[in-house]
Amino acid sequence: MSERPYVTLSCAMSIDGYLDSAEPHRLAMSNAADLDRVDDVRSLHDAIMVGASTVRRDNPRLLVRDAARRARRLASGRRESPVKVTVTSSGDLAADAAFFTTGEGPRIVYCPQSRAAQLQERLGERAIVVGLGDDCVMMAALLDDLAAHRGVRSLMVEGGGTVLTQFLGADLVDELHLVVAPFFVGEDRAPRVVRSGAFPWTASRRARLADTRRIGDVVLLRYALSDRFGMLEPESAEPGREPVAAERP
Repeated sequence: MSERPYVTLSCAMSIDGYLDSAEPHRLAMSNAADLDRVDDVRSLHDAIMVGASTVRRDNPRLLVRDAARRARRLASGRRESPVKVTVTSSGDLAADAAFFTTGEGPRIVYCPQSRAAQLQERLGERAIVVGLGDDCVMMAALLDDLAAHRGVRSLMVEGGGTVLTQFLGADLVDELHLVVAPFFVGEDRAPRVVRSGAFPWTASRRARLADTRRIGDVVLLRYALSDRFGMLEPESAEPGREPVAAERP
């Protein structure tokens, strides 16, 4: 079996641990300087992933924004932006979402096997739909498929809370980038960074804080969550290697 992709989990939260407000409009947790940092980290990865709820709520494009970074990717033989990945249990994804209509790279949607055919018919050529599992998609199986069939060696996960919980709870994350915004949300219905669950890092197994950085009015906490921490560096990119979305299994 191919080695699973290197996983960077990236998110921004309020002081009291919320990802967003409960209101329909998106609450910006970060600032321009940190968003540029995220764009830089994104440009280092083969693929970028969000959950279906994030696709529906935020309608993200998931592209590398900076022209110089896109040029560096092209010069190394890669596409301008990483492969896009999402996961859905319900299959409730609109074919006209920005996830599917922006950028030139592959888009991969993981869902339970029972929903794959219908979802593929709805999305058509805009994405490759991969059925994994009977009732739900396990993140370990998703990583295995990305490594074995899609040529993905590094994955950046940007939310939302359900996906973050699944990756962290299964001990599948190599490094965590946690940005803390300088305000509180205080809404019971607002989405939290993680849901309730059992996590590998406890009072007796503490996560290692590898770096802290003040970025304007937010702070970045970078945690090393595996022995592979630090393997993904700009100079490690291999010229001419392009992750591809292979034929559906």
